[in-house]
Amino acid sequence: MRFSLLDTINSPADLRRLDRKQLPQLAGQLRDFLIESVAQTGGHLSSNLGTVELTIALHAVYNTPEDRLVWDVGHQCYPHKILTGRRAGMNRLRMRGGLAGFPKRCESPYDTFGVGHSSTSISAALGMALAAKLKGENRKTVAVIGDGAMSAGMAFEAMNNAGVADADMLVILNDNEMSISPPVGALNNILTRLMSGKTYNAAREAGRHMLGFAPPLLELARRAEEHVKGMIAPGTLFEEFGFHYYGPIDGHDLDALIPTLENLKKLKGPKFLHVITKKGQGYKLAESDPILYHGVGKFAPGEGIQSGKGGGKLTYTQVFGDWLCDQAQADPRLVGITPAMREGSGLVRFAEQFPERYFDVGIAEQHAVTFAAGLACEGLKPVVAIYSTFLQRGYDQLVHDVALQNLPVIFAVDRGGLVGADGPTHHGTFDLSFATCIPNLVVMAPSDEAECRRMLSTAFAHDGPSLVRYPRGGGTGTIPSTQLDTLPLGRGEIRRRGQGVALLAFGSLVPAALAAGNELDATVANMRFVKPLDVDLIVELAGNHSLLVSIEENAVIGGAGSEIARVLEERGLDVPLLRLGLPDRFIDHGEQGQLLAELGLDRDGIVRAVRDRTDLQQP
Repeated sequence: MRFSLLDTINSPADLRRLDRKQLPQLAGQLRDFLIESVAQTGGHLSSNLGTVELTIALHAVYNTPEDRLVWDVGHQCYPHKILTGRRAGMNRLRMRGGLAGFPKRCESPYDTFGVGHSSTSISAALGMALAAKLKGENRKTVAVIGDGAMSAGMAFEAMNNAGVADADMLVILNDNEMSISPPVGALNNILTRLMSGKTYNAAREAGRHMLGFAPPLLELARRAEEHVKGMIAPGTLFEEFGFHYYGPIDGHDLDALIPTLENLKKLKGPKFLHVITKKGQGYKLAESDPILYHGVGKFAPGEGIQSGKGGGKLTYTQVFGDWLCDQAQADPRLVGITPAMREGSGLVRFAEQFPERYFDVGIAEQHAVTFAAGLACEGLKPVVAIYSTFLQRGYDQLVHDVALQNLPVIFAVDRGGLVGADGPTHHGTFDLSFATCIPNLVVMAPSDEAECRRMLSTAFAHDGPSLVRYPRGGGTGTIPSTQLDTLPLGRGEIRRRGQGVALLAFGSLVPAALAAGNELDATVANMRFVKPLDVDLIVELAGNHSLLVSIEENAVIGGAGSEIARVLEERGLDVPLLRLGLPDRFIDHGEQGQLLAELGLDRDGIVRAVRDRTDLQQP
């Protein structure tokens, strides 16, 4: 009976049939269900708890899915999924074959736009709104964007366009005073320090009361209010973009949310509603530490997340964080940069020990890369800590502002390869392909934790742009040294001598290649460098083996194997090459090891692929 009301909601149409007095009860049950469900599966928790009432209000007022609802990033979409007929599937959230952790168009007609990366909602909603206008369709479009996502230039590019296009759309700023890392930037300071407080609104209401609503005085007060707002309120900023600004209002008060949305639904043109919510709302542990409860594994709701248990393997992220602090201690030129991913990229200790050399630029990957270029121009050694999937957003800057000028910027690229439950929006499957083609850029992929540290030191010592790409989670359990040793640039190594077949493995798949090499009695090379390739090693292996096999956790098209093929072709080496990597499709979510096995990139898959190929080569 705990979810008696929630169990009756199989679509937003069911929600819209409820008496409004029942909605707070629904919100309570939905919040309890979220905590219980995510505790069993893992996933994003704090952000979803903060949008329970907002989600209910949106589906109560708007005729979804006919009216379009676009969630930015999608960290807050679980209440939306539950209310749109997917409650029963929440027990397999982010699991292979289960619900995706983000809105996904092929999963439900209520997911009007697929997301996972930040700051795309306003652009998408604008496209939908103008499409409705062109087609003569009378439907509404709403974009829900967080205050952290508003730090990205793309959001303002879209608003700049929307204002002059006179689009019939609503942008809701879900201001919870939090991004994944603590929020930064001038815009956030305005939103949280001024408008989230009571001073401005209390003064406005008191002034109106004192004036007694006399029309001439009210008009004078209105003009004075606009002048004051121009000095202290973010509303004026959004009004200048051509939006009609409303708010802020309490995002957990359904009696305020629903009438406001009903009124805004009747208005034409671009509208901007500022909503204040609390991340982790309704679960005290998440309220007190919303960063810890942003993305969670399985836990007991009554006990919360128990840190310090289990003593798992050292992760590549931790290896990077330790190296960064040690290298910073040794060289005052080092500065660390993150686009709003301090915790995820392993910069917490660095930020504490070297605050003056730590820069969180907000959700602004393009700016992060060019900012690093500017620092490098002045003789500093910037290290950009970024996920592979997010580096895609700064690609032009990587090419034009860093590599073209041959600036010594180090890219510590985390989550290279398959990341697991977050799925295709977060898999780092293209970085070797898009990085290797860039002149001047050194590209490395470590086979274990110790090699990762040495590669980072190699990148720092290199007088030019470099990229070290490492996977999510732990590796082989190898314990790195505490030294800052480097590797010879562009040199791989033979890890196992065999005969007939040579496995040329890159980065995270070297352990699987070694296991397959033992089964096949094959030679195994840890190639280390994707660029510059160890050409001498490739030529040597081609000269005394009947089959070369490249192995990488990257798109097989344009990846490291393609570079090996180019070397063989340029030197006229007539030896067969089998290229193993990720197929030409987007890979769904699921556990990392399970996905690699399905794609034939574990030990058994490599052995099977080699034997199939050698059978074909038999006369």
